[in-house]
Amino acid sequence: MHTQTASMNYKNSYKATKKELVSLSVYNVGYQKCDALHQWGPGVRDHYLIHYVISGCGHYEQNKKSYELHAGDAFLVYPNQEITYYADVDDPWEYAWVGFNGSDALSILNATDFTKEHPYITDTPFGEQIRHQLLCIYEVRGNEFKQSVEMTGRLYTALALFMQGATKKPPQTSYDGYVQKATSYISANYSYPITVEDVAAYVGLSRSHLFRSFETVLGQSPKEYLTDFRMKQACYLLEHSSLSITAIANSLGFDNSLYFSKTFHKQKQMSPKEYRAHSRTSQQNLT
Repeated sequence: MHTQTASMNYKNSYKATKKELVSLSVYNVGYQKCDALHQWGPGVRDHYLIHYVISGCGHYEQNKKSYELHAGDAFLVYPNQEITYYADVDDPWEYAWVGFNGSDALSILNATDFTKEHPYITDTPFGEQIRHQLLCIYEVRGNEFKQSVEMTGRLYTALALFMQGATKKPPQTSYDGYVQKATSYISANYSYPITVEDVAAYVGLSRSHLFRSFETVLGQSPKEYLTDFRMKQACYLLEHSSLSITAIANSLGFDNSLYFSKTFHKQKQMSPKEYRAHSRTSQQNLT
């Protein structure tokens, strides 16, 4: 790991280029000692992002509210919400962060003290242990499957610490509950030819109500979520198995391999066959 003296500013970060684990996967990770007034935003993230403040002070702005945060505090950025955060002018902060996505993310975060209305935790319980786990994720970084597994394992541990330190929480909104139930159903049944209508029936909502729930919580439609979920699994099977394109299509709930290939091409801008060849060429270049 890159070491620095206490007086020097630095930034060490890593962004994963493969996200093979669908239930939870690390998007990026790093740690930084910021310059005075160093700022990110205003902007929108497409993933969850937790910052843990190691030292100093800074400000986090969301929904026209501003929060001053200090060493030992943590804040959560939700996907598709406009936010800004910046270092204090006199005592700029140093923080560690991890970005992540996955079908398990929302249900885990609902069991912590983070909420959209209160997206920060002061004097974070188990703060030093959380900081240690975040730095360990950076230490084991890499795009190999075993590294992805280890990074995700450390992430689960860090999130479990946030859960363990949780106090009384406001009840989750009905939208959150519906989406959590729907994503769990998709995770367990994506290999069958399920449709959005099937998901809505399982949750007990109309298709339009399910659509509003997904748009509110995740910023995408149920159909987009189901397609993204299946395409992530498709990428993994193309990279790590010798199954035929037809067999992969069948494994992901597609009755028609041609429709699967068209869906894959629309999202990845290449055919499944081209993706497999490109992936294997990339792996050979790494060896």
